[in-house]
Amino acid sequence: MPFVIVSPCIEEKAGECVEVCPVDCIHEGDDMFYIDPDHCIDCGACQTACPVDAIYQEEDVPEEEFEFIEKNAAFFK
Repeated sequence: MPFVIVSPCIEEKAGECVEVCPVDCIHEGDDMFYIDPDHCIDCGACQTACPVDAIYQEEDVPEEEFEFIEKNAAFFK
């Protein structure tokens, strides 16, 4: 999974990430947005656009946010 959205997105759902994604791989859930790992092209546009710094490359997700790696993947199963 190239990018993961973590807890600052919960209830914030600003949506700038959706607007800049060139492949429309960011989808809205009940409480936050999720990045489809099968369609993400790893361009980083979403990470730059996020006003609450909620998007990380998977290998850079802070340890206290690791649960969101699985939460993002599970959203698309």
